[in-house]
Amino acid sequence: MATQTLSMWQKLSGIPGGKYLFSAAVSLKAPYFRTVLPTVQTMEAGRAEVTSPKWWGVHNHIGTYHAIAACNLAEIAMGMLAEATVPTSHRWLPKGMQVSYTAKAETSMFARAELSEIPEFGDEGKDVEVPVNVTDTSGKTVVAATITIWVTPKKSR
Repeated sequence: MATQTLSMWQKLSGIPGGKYLFSAAVSLKAPYFRTVLPTVQTMEAGRAEVTSPKWWGVHNHIGTYHAIAACNLAEIAMGMLAEATVPTSHRWLPKGMQVSYTAKAETSMFARAELSEIPEFGDEGKDVEVPVNVTDTSGKTVVAATITIWVTPKKSR
């Protein structure tokens, strides 16, 4: 069974303008994401891809894409992966993030969150490490992140 977020993606992503409409809805649900003007490009179990333009709202003091804005983009990609991967019987929460800033970011950004294999989700809580690679328009990695999410079964009511 798909999450509400994944179901909305599946309905909207195939229609003209649907990716932008979906991305705007995500940004309304999590308003801080709006700061990077994200567009979800891919959302499926084990993988999500999100782009972000370079605009003055993400600039740092030297006019490049701010490192923390890139972290925000990485978190959006992780969140879309989690929504497409974690079953509806479970919930997930971000727990931590390790980040390496590997190059100056001077262009628009592309973030890919991808799991090498989808873990089993059982009756016990578990940490899931989600690698996220943020690249510039030439494909150069500018940020490499690992975001740990805590996944637990939803409580019965």
